[in-house]
Amino acid sequence: MDTNIMYEIIGYTASVLVAVSLMMSKVLTLRLVNMIGAATFSLYGFLISSIPVAAMNAFIVLINLYYLQQMFRSKTFFTLLEISLEDKYLHHFLAFYEKDMRKTQTAFKKIPEKGSLSVFVLSNMVPAGLLVGRITAPGVLTIDIDYAIPQYRDFKIGKFLFTEKKNFFLEKDIKEIHAYAEIAEHKQYLMHIGFKADDRAGWYVKTLR
Repeated sequence: MDTNIMYEIIGYTASVLVAVSLMMSKVLTLRLVNMIGAATFSLYGFLISSIPVAAMNAFIVLINLYYLQQMFRSKTFFTLLEISLEDKYLHHFLAFYEKDMRKTQTAFKKIPEKGSLSVFVLSNMVPAGLLVGRITAPGVLTIDIDYAIPQYRDFKIGKFLFTEKKNFFLEKDIKEIHAYAEIAEHKQYLMHIGFKADDRAGWYVKTLR
């Protein structure tokens, strides 16, 4: 392959990576992809003997490394907040994120059924996730909504809710949690946080111990 063509491919790849990173809503992924794009641009600058391009993008790599280090060092504190189904903020939250929820939440209900359990997961006191479910059998909670806002879709909320805070459910005599998933992304999420495929097609179960 001609050297100039190879250099152009590297340059275009770097441009695409940087452009894609700016379209990402999750800050961690944005930083990672942007850093890879900047590193590729720096390599491109070095190859074409453009010191300003190489130096500037190397500096951007260092900036991204600094902020990534800060992100990994900082500890996010999650807490649970059980709320009433009549809570006005709950209905505002459901209305605001309804379109996004419907992409993965097959059982989504804009107005939760009477008697449903409704719990916000707070990240440093800011609502980052929501769980809404119904007791459908003795000791069984069936999930209608298990949602994390875009900035928190890294499995941390799910692990916190269903593993670290399992006693929250056990204290309510909930021993099993059932969830239905049709979307591949949703299935992957459930399996990642410890749910097992059930005999019923599309259903997943987590047994709390």
